[in-house]
Amino acid sequence: MTQSPTGPTGPGSTGVPDVVTFDDVRDAARRLAGVAHRTPVLRSRTLDALVGAEVHLKCENFQRVGAFKFRGAYNALSRLSPEQLARGVVAYSSGNHAQAVALAARELGSHAVIVMPEDSPKSKTDATAGYGAEIVRYDRYTGDRVALGRQLAEERGLALIPPYEHPHIIAGQGTAALELIEETGPLDALLTPVGGGGLMAGSATAATALVPGIRMIGVEPEAGDDTLRSLAAGHPVTIPVPHTIADGQAIATPGELTFAVNRRLLDSVVLVSDDEIRAAMKFAFERLKIVTEPSGASALAALLTGRVTPLPPRIGVIISGGNVGLERFLELLG
Repeated sequence: MTQSPTGPTGPGSTGVPDVVTFDDVRDAARRLAGVAHRTPVLRSRTLDALVGAEVHLKCENFQRVGAFKFRGAYNALSRLSPEQLARGVVAYSSGNHAQAVALAARELGSHAVIVMPEDSPKSKTDATAGYGAEIVRYDRYTGDRVALGRQLAEERGLALIPPYEHPHIIAGQGTAALELIEETGPLDALLTPVGGGGLMAGSATAATALVPGIRMIGVEPEAGDDTLRSLAAGHPVTIPVPHTIADGQAIATPGELTFAVNRRLLDSVVLVSDDEIRAAMKFAFERLKIVTEPSGASALAALLTGRVTPLPPRIGVIISGGNVGLERFLELLG
């Protein structure tokens, strides 16, 4: 199932709002140089033969904290004043942004308070605490993480670092696509998982500037199709909090800033089931020899299931993260 954006659209469109520009992505790349990992691009003849295309996997599971989120978090925190860093930061996240903000704060001599769901994967919670963050728990199905984050920011004088609704976050995430295309050369399409939309918004900003005509394809879990529905409506819509194994994509509504970019630059959104995500995780482990978390495997799942039509000759896929503990991994695939 796919949906084309409404309004001014098309790869390479110049109608992108001033949320973030390609110059912002390049500036973020300079700021991240020597701090974030330049993650590998993986090729597999087995995968190419299976899907019938030349596939380039950008492996953000090898990024610091195990996910692309470190890019945006460090880019945003590094721009805070010394006074604000001394007061500290607050963020809300199911896990990967939590870890990213916690590590970035530690690297910059600050401290972080992280609002996390009670059902966050234990591996992500433990890692966030291990980076020195204070964790505040809430119920994702009844609580309001945004309101809680804003309340903590006001009460304690903390800088609020949202997971995707921030220009510096979006620009930082876009450096993954920038690196990919710098290494591979022009691609015909780029598959990117979509949760709140920051990775896609940044990736689309970079990719369409570098390769006019590239197809930007978002991937969501079937239960969390808020971006697909929003594109059909022409404005952000809210769905019930999704029940999906892809916890990083269990978002009820896209961000306003990210949607402003994505509705202009996305060509389509593809949906994948939890079982298809599991199959992609298994394929990545057995045939590619990499570990992915469910959200990290969703774009690969879309490719493996043949949802991308017509199939482009050269395609990039962002493996967005690999944060899954052994017990959870076995539970999902056992």
